[in-house]
Amino acid sequence: MPMPKIIKSPLLWFVVCVIGIAVLAFFGPEEKSLGANVRIVYLHGAWVLTAEIAFIAAGLAGLAGLLGLLGLPALASRTDMFHRWSRALGWTGIFFWVTYLPLSLWAMQANWSGLFLAEPRFRLALTFAVVGVLLQVGLWLIHKPWLTSTANLAFIISLRLVFASAEYIMHPPPSPIFSSGLLNIQLFFIGLNLLTLVAAYFLTRIFLSRSAARSQLTAKN
Repeated sequence: MPMPKIIKSPLLWFVVCVIGIAVLAFFGPEEKSLGANVRIVYLHGAWVLTAEIAFIAAGLAGLAGLLGLLGLPALASRTDMFHRWSRALGWTGIFFWVTYLPLSLWAMQANWSGLFLAEPRFRLALTFAVVGVLLQVGLWLIHKPWLTSTANLAFIISLRLVFASAEYIMHPPPSPIFSSGLLNIQLFFIGLNLLTLVAAYFLTRIFLSRSAARSQLTAKN
């Protein structure tokens, strides 16, 4: 007997994953200096890492699509697929990036009893959020696959170059979790990241289906 359509829905599984992430984060291990508030830091960290991974994947998919357009034999037959994935992953990346910002503010307020909005890395994150949203909206309106792939590749390169030279103030480099030596916290954080990546996958599938529906409508018109 085939499974009901709702069970196959990526939206359903995305919601299930988000609920699972919230529950898992709520029961995360406490830390000596931050106590239970460290759970917000776990969530904030997993969210921004997932955003960056989605941006990297969007850039790589876009690069593959562009190389296919240039006639690279191994990629030429799948150029459209790579462009579609680049578009959907770009949307996923900006979703996680924008929603990570309130988590960052929450972590500031909970752990440092105030909002340090002038913090360099937060200011840069806000700038890239605004630019990223405007970029994705513009690419959606223009609807040129090669341009979307090019823009997604340029976006992640720019983001990584800018953040590589950004000053650390409230974000200890490179990773206080993995330099802590606390195995239980490290394993928990890895598990939280994996679940967040699964959520990102289902969100990308949602965007892929929306993109396919739009392409079909455009073709009919």
